[in-house]
Formats: sequence, structure tokens, C-alpha cells
Amino acid sequence: MFFIMGISQGRKNFAYQQMCICEHCGSYCRYEVFMTYMYLSLFFIPCFKWNRQYYVRTTCCSTVYTLEPEVGKRIARGGQAEILPQNLTKIQAGCRSRVKSCGNCGFETQEDFEFCPKCGRRF
Repeated sequence: MFFIMGISQGRKNFAYQQMCICEHCGSYCRYEVFMTYMYLSLFFIPCFKWNRQYYVRTTCCSTVYTLEPEVGKRIARGGQAEILPQNLTKIQAGCRSRVKSCGNCGFETQEDFEFCPKCGRRF
């Protein structure tokens, strides 16, 4: 008799919608919540999960935060949970999009505009 076993890491994204203002870049964004975990598989079927950790990523600059486990578990069960700033701990700062400069008037912006809001020319 033989067994096929393995230990691997998994990730699960949650359908969670909460709008916020990013503390890192100041943009209006949305939180994306996900969980990472380790699991044991037997004959390619996940049998046992451990080391669950919950994370939040912002959609504006991709800053990553750890989320308190009790709030993460409530979100995983599908319950209503509001993520507050005291529930988050920053672990990786995101990067803001590059600065665009208009060649005609010199206006600078970090927004994703196709045309200059000051003079109307294409960036």
C-alpha cells in the first residue's frame, strides 16, 4: 500500500466590499481581503488546514496589511464586519502610480488621466 501526501500553501480571496481612504497614499479605494493557510493533502485532496492568516490589500496602491483574526474569521463566515484602522497592521507599503507631466503647460498629476485637466492636451 502506498500514500500520496503533500504539504502546501493556499490562498483564498473573499468577496468583501468596503470603500476607504488609503492611509498610505490618500486615494479613495477598496479593501480586498484574503486568507493564506498551509494544508495537508492526501491523494491530492486537501484534508487539514492550519496557520490561517488574514490580509487586506488596497486597490489603489496595493499596500498590504495583516487583519486581526477575529475580524477575518467573521468575514470568512460571510458575516457583516467593518474593518477599522485599529484592526490593521501595515506589513508592506504599496507604490503610487508615476507622476505624469503635461508637455504643453507643465501640469503634474498622479491620476490616471489621458488628457491634461488644465489645458486639454493629451499627456
